[in-house]
Amino acid sequence: MEARSLLGWVSFLFTRVLFPGEGAADTRVRPWALLVVVLLPAAVLYPTLNFHLLEPDEGRYAQIPKEMVANDAWVVPTLQGQPYLDKPPLMYWLVALSYTAFGVSPAAARLVPAVCVHLTILAVYLIGRRSIGERGAFWAALLLSVAPGFVCVARLLLLDGLLTLCVTVSVLCGFEAVRTGALKPGWWVAAAFTSGLGFLTKGPIAEMLLFVPLWTYGFLAARQVARLRHYALFAAVVVAVNVPWYVAMLREQPQFLGYFFWQHNVLRFLQPFDHLQPIWYYVPILLGGLLPGTILLVAFARDLLRGEQATSTRPALAAGFWLLAGLWCVFFFSCSGSKLPTYILPAYPFLCLALGEFVGRTRWNTSLATPGLVGVMASFVLFVSHVGMPWYARERSPYGRPELVERFVADPDTSVLCFPRNCDSLAFYANRSDMRNVRTKDVNQMFVECHHRPETVILFTHQQSLAGFKEILPPSLGIREEVSLRRKYGRGVLDALFGSTPWGLCDVVVVYPKHQVPPRQ
Repeated sequence: MEARSLLGWVSFLFTRVLFPGEGAADTRVRPWALLVVVLLPAAVLYPTLNFHLLEPDEGRYAQIPKEMVANDAWVVPTLQGQPYLDKPPLMYWLVALSYTAFGVSPAAARLVPAVCVHLTILAVYLIGRRSIGERGAFWAALLLSVAPGFVCVARLLLLDGLLTLCVTVSVLCGFEAVRTGALKPGWWVAAAFTSGLGFLTKGPIAEMLLFVPLWTYGFLAARQVARLRHYALFAAVVVAVNVPWYVAMLREQPQFLGYFFWQHNVLRFLQPFDHLQPIWYYVPILLGGLLPGTILLVAFARDLLRGEQATSTRPALAAGFWLLAGLWCVFFFSCSGSKLPTYILPAYPFLCLALGEFVGRTRWNTSLATPGLVGVMASFVLFVSHVGMPWYARERSPYGRPELVERFVADPDTSVLCFPRNCDSLAFYANRSDMRNVRTKDVNQMFVECHHRPETVILFTHQQSLAGFKEILPPSLGIREEVSLRRKYGRGVLDALFGSTPWGLCDVVVVYPKHQVPPRQ
C-alpha cells in the first residue's frame, strides 16, 4: 500500500470512508413542499409577536432603534441618550425601518428576527437542495422549522437571528461557489455580500464561521479552488458593505474601533468578562434544542460507521461539509469563555442540512416515524410560541404589572435612575430615553444629584441592591415611597424557573432630600 501523510489519511477517511456518496441528483422544487416550508414556519413565527419585551436584550434592542427614529440619527446608535458602541447597526436599522412602516411596538420590532428565521429556513430548502437534493433539503427545512432551540429562540429580538440568516446564506453560497471544483464567481460574490452583512450585524464572527469549514473541506476533498484574487474580491465586497458606516462612525466616535474589536471581540473570546460557562455548556443545549433531529443523530452516526454499503447509498460529500460547518460553529463558541445559549444558533441550519441529507436517502424518508416526530415537535413549538412564551414574558417582564410601575415612570419631568443595570423595556413602554443607568461605583454621585431634585425614582434591577442601598443612604435623604415587585408562586419548581421578581426589576423607591417637606399622601 502506498504511504500516506497524516493529512492524506484524514482526507481518505473523509472522502472514501465516511462520505463517499455522490448525492441526490433531483433538485427540482416540489410546489407542495415549498408551500409547507412557507406555511409551517409562518404559523409559528408571526401570529404572536406582540408579547412583553424580555430583559435585558429585547428591551435594549427595541429601545435603540426607537431612539434612532425619534432623533433621526442613523450613524451612532444610542441607548438612553448615550452612544451604544457594543455592536454594529444593521439590526437597529432594520428594526427602525419596521417602526417607520408599522409603528413602534414590540410586534414591529420582533417582525425583523421572525422574517430572518423564515428566510433562513427558505434558504436551507431553496439553496440547500443544490448540494443535497430537494428531498434532503426539504427534510432539513422541516427539522429546522420545528427545532425548539432554533425557531423559538431566534424569533426573539436578538442580534443572533439576523446573524444566523447572514451566516447561513453566506455559507450556502460559499459552498455552492466551490462545491463542483471550479469556482463560480456569482455565488462567491453572493457569499461575500451576505458575509459583509453579517459583519455589519455582529462583527468578524461571520467570516470565522464561513472560511474555516470552507478551507477544511477544501483540504479534505482536495478542492482548493479559490485563489488569492478570489479572496481579494471577497474582502473588497465585505469592505464595500461595511466601510461607509465604519468611516462615518469613526468621525463621530473615534474610540469605537478599539472598543468594539478589541474589547467586545478579542478580549471577550480570550479573557471573558461575563457569561462564563464550562466548555461542555452547549452540549445539553444543542441536544435539547435540535429535537427531533437529536433522535436522528444516533441513526446518522451509525450510518456513518457502516462502510459495506454501496456508494450510491452512502453519505454524500456535501453532508460531510454541512456536518463540518455545524460542528465548527459549536466548537468555536465552546472554546470561548463567554457563552450564551443563542451564540450557537448558526449551527442549527448546517446540522439540519446534514441530517436532512441522511433522511432523504435512507428508509427514514418513507418511515411514518419521521413525519410523526416532526408533527409532535411542530405541536410543541406552536404551543410554546402561542401560549408558553407570551405567558412567560408577561410573568417575567418589568411591565407585566403596569399598575405597579407605570405611575413612577410616566411623568417625563421626574428623574428615573436604574441601579445598577438598565431596565430598557420599561423605558420603551414609558416612551422615555432618559432613564440613566447608575453603576455601583457612581452611587455617591447619584446621592449628590438626588439632593438637587424634588424627588428621584430609582429602579433596582438586582435582588440585593435595595438592601445595600439602604445601608449607605445618607441621612439627608429619605425614602418617600417603596414598592417591591417580589412575588411567590407558592411552588418550589415555579419559583426556581421563573424567580420571585420580574426579569430586570425588583424594587422601586422614591427618594427625596429631607430638607424638603414631603407632600401629603
